[in-house]
Order: sequence, then structure tokens, then C-alpha cells
Amino acid sequence: MSLPFNPSSNYTWDIARRDLVAGATVAAIAIPQAMAYALIAGVDPRFGLYSAIVVTLVASIFGSSSHLINGPTNAISLVIFSALSGFEARFDAYQAMFLLGIMVGVAQILIAVFKLGDLTRYISESVVLGFMAGAGLLVAIGQVGNFLGIVKAVGGGHSVLVRLWETITQSGPFNLCAIGLGLGTLLAALILRRATNKYKLPQMDMLVALIIASVVASYFGWSTPKPDGRTIVSVIGIVPAALPSFRIPEIQFEWVTHLFGSAIAISFLGLLEALAVAKSIATYTRQPLDYNRQCLAEGIGNLVGGFFQSLPGSGSLTRSAINYQSGAITRMSGIYASIVVGIAVVALGPYARFIPKPALAGLLFITAARLIDWKRLAYAIRASRFDAILVFVTASAAIFISVEDSVLIGVAISLLLFVPRAAKLGIRELIVTPERVVRERQPNEPRSPSLLIYDLEGELFFGAAPELDRYLDQIKQETIRTGIKYVVLRLRRVRNPDVVAIEHLEHFLHEAEKRGVTVLLAGVRQNLAKILRNVQFNQWLPTDRIYTENTENEEIYSATLNAVRHVYRLLGQESKTAGEEAAYYLV
Repeated sequence: MSLPFNPSSNYTWDIARRDLVAGATVAAIAIPQAMAYALIAGVDPRFGLYSAIVVTLVASIFGSSSHLINGPTNAISLVIFSALSGFEARFDAYQAMFLLGIMVGVAQILIAVFKLGDLTRYISESVVLGFMAGAGLLVAIGQVGNFLGIVKAVGGGHSVLVRLWETITQSGPFNLCAIGLGLGTLLAALILRRATNKYKLPQMDMLVALIIASVVASYFGWSTPKPDGRTIVSVIGIVPAALPSFRIPEIQFEWVTHLFGSAIAISFLGLLEALAVAKSIATYTRQPLDYNRQCLAEGIGNLVGGFFQSLPGSGSLTRSAINYQSGAITRMSGIYASIVVGIAVVALGPYARFIPKPALAGLLFITAARLIDWKRLAYAIRASRFDAILVFVTASAAIFISVEDSVLIGVAISLLLFVPRAAKLGIRELIVTPERVVRERQPNEPRSPSLLIYDLEGELFFGAAPELDRYLDQIKQETIRTGIKYVVLRLRRVRNPDVVAIEHLEHFLHEAEKRGVTVLLAGVRQNLAKILRNVQFNQWLPTDRIYTENTENEEIYSATLNAVRHVYRLLGQESKTAGEEAAYYLV
């Protein structure tokens, strides 16, 4: 483990000051976000704050990026909400969430140990954009009840849109005080953000807007309990003025099986989110990143957080960007941010009872809109039908099936759509011109009278077998029609050969031999040559029928040209002098 800063770099007071300022700025954003994300997950807001303390601290200590801030995030909170939806008792749901954090931590540590982080690259950018779009919509839908000041409909088994309709139509009259408070908070945050950007102020717009809303609600008595214990607008409740303590969560076997799929989804989604954020910032800072170590840091952070009542988390794009923009130099900024949040919880925890839920709902509407990268989403949809389908399917799966399954569904669909595209094989016919140049044959151009040359290109795996058969049959029919007895099959541009394609090729060669047609394999790359040796082609195919590619000097020693010259020597049309052989050029 390395320190959050390099001792040899002289961690000066100026660097410490910049890290501290950045950390305090991040904490100002983290406090309202952490409580809001806990609400998204359907748990007590204090667990979001504990995550902003513990997960942020631990991941900053063990991480690789100097600017990545970990903790609760939108996307992860949505998956947690879905995972906990089957737990009716609040105590069970909380214990299951802590267990989920431990499971996620263990899974991410194993991913780092076995260096499986590269699997995240198989998650298409379009799948991520679709997931974010679906997640953003779910965040907004989930806060409609709090924004309107009404009780959200549970509606087990119904889609979120049905539950939204039931919430709006069957949950009683709207609370005008709640709507006004939520709308005012939303507008205040937007206005403050514009002022912050214009005058380059610390980005505390969300925190300031939340404080203003809490003061307004308290002034008018909307957050003060009546004799019956109720308030005019619903509030967060008291956050204990204490730091998270070590506790071993209750573990039940059926919980493990129930949470397993969600834990895997959160593990990969969290790593994808964290690595994407770290890489995006590293493009500006030019900092070299150790991705495996960052995966390990994510896992340790969630594992430790599970024992300290924390919401599972990941790398936050918002807080990491603010950390970088605020002038952070080292990972100490993340440690300072967690300390500031801890101080705020201890000093100001009891005042959380004045924070109205409609105000947080207004902030979450903004967060939901910012969660969707509208520009990149439109870019992906315009790019191709393939990308548009992935975006639509993943977003729909997040909304109508489940958040944790949406990424897996998106990946499955991307693979299903990719395989047919990858299975495309191409073929073109080459000729030897009177000028002794080997090039592609043009339409209606006469071919060589005594030699057929074909160039295959593409993936040579089982998915391409039907097209390979079609092309080989096309070559067979051409030899029958023309009576030509020599074929050069150029394989320089084929990739990833497997046993199915090799079997089809072997069958073609045997059948050609029976008909008296000599087929030469040219441009055979080393991986294909090794496979041919493994399946013992050398026991029945003469060595002068296979021409391996020589990459050292392709212009002079091209395997295809060597095969063509050999055919002409067999036909008695070519001498063996080096000067004449060098007269051929492959275009």
C-alpha cells in the first residue's frame, strides 16, 4: 500500500492547503448528495452519510487516482433499491444492505486479484448511456411522491409507471406547501449553479439551496411536529450525532442467494463507473493509473463500509470533477473530504430533522437530469441503428424489468447483435495482369487462363461457417466451369480461426484433390499455421501447398507471390531466376 501522497515529493503546506480546500468543497456537495442517494436506495439518510465518510476514506487511502472521490452514487443506489425491494421489515432491509456491501467488496477484491477488471471493456458505451438514461428517469419517478407531499404507492409487482400513476391518482390531495418548497429548492439550486459558474465560486449550490429550504420550512413551521407528532411536510428525521461504529451484519443464507445477482451487477457497474471517471480526469492530468489497484481500492472500501453501516458506493463523477476543479493535488483531498463530512455529522446531525424531503426531491430532479448525458446520448442514437437499439433496450430494461439486470441485458443484446456482424467474411478475386502485377480483378475483366486467385478476409470462426462454405463452393463451381486446375487461396486477412472453419477448409481441400485441382494456401499467419500443424495437415498436405507469411520483408518475399510463382513453374510458364520472380508485384 502506498501513501495518499509521495513523501519524496515534499508534501508542503501549500499542497496540503489546496487538498484541504478541495476536500471541504467536495464535502459540501457530498452531504446533501449522500442523504439524497440514501433516499433513492430507500434507506435511512444517515447510511449515505456514513458511506461518504467510510467508503470515501478507505478508497482514497488504497486508490490509484489522485482525484477520484468514492462514496454513494445515483446508479448504485438505484440497484440497491431494487435489491432491497423484497425486504418488508426495515431492520432486515438495513442488515441486507450491509451484507450486500460486504458481498460487493469481496467480489470486487476477487476481480482485482484475478485481474478481471478488463471484463468491463465488454460493456458498450451505448449500454452505459442507456443505463444512465433509464436510471435518471427512475430517480425522477421515485421522487414524485416526495415532491408532491403524498405517500408513494407500493404496488408490488407493478411497473414503475403504473406505481407512478397510482401515486398521483390514489394517494390523496397534493401538499401545496411541499410542492412550493420542492419547486423553490429546484429553482434556487439552478440559479445558484449559474451564479457559481459565472463568478467561479465554490460549488456549494446544492448545499446552500438545501439550507435555504430548511430555514424556510422551519420559519413557517412546516417542519415542526404538531401535537400528534406529524409535520406539514415530511422531513428526513434525526441523524445521530455520532460516527459510524463497527457492526457485523446479520447474515441469512436466503439473503445471500437473493442478493447475489445484485452484488455482481453492482461490482461490475461500480468498477465501470469508477474507472471511467478516473480515466476521464487522467486525460487532463496525465496521471498514470493502476486500474487493478483501483479495483482493489473499490472492493476494500465497500467491504469495510459494510461493517460500518455504509451504503455501498463507487466513484462519483460529480464529486471527483469538483475535487479536480477545486485544485486537489493528491489523494489526501478525499481523506479531508471524509473528515469534514464526519465533523458535520457529529456537529450538525440533530439538525437534519429540519431538512424537508420535498426539498431533497427537488435537488434529485436536477440530479436525475444531470445523470443523463444528453449530448452523448443523442450522438449514440444518431451514430447507428446498432447503438440506438442498445440504448433503447438497456433503458427500457432498467425501467420495466430491473436496474441491476439492465446492464446484463444490454451486454447480452450487444453480443447478440455483434456476432452476426463479426461473422461477416469477404472474398475478392485477384488476377495476374499482362504487366505481371497481382491485383484485384475488376468487373468484366478477363481472369488468368490457368490460375484462380482468391483473397478471403474476416473472422474465420464458427459463426462465419455458412459464408465460408458459400465462398468455397463458389470457388469449386468456378474451377468446374473453367476447367482451371490451380487455385491460390490467400488467407492473410483472416482472423481468429477455430476448429469449425478448419474442418470446412480441410473438407474443401480433400474434395479439390479428388477432382485433380491443386489448392495452395498463401499468406498463412503464424496462429493459423500452428492450428494446421496441431490438426496434422502436414501429414497429408505437401509442404509446397502452404506459404506462411513473412512479415520481415513482405514486398520481396510475399507468400502470395511465392505461391503464384510456384504455380507458374508447375505450368512451365516461369523460370526460377530471381530476376524474373522479382518482376511480380502484389497490389
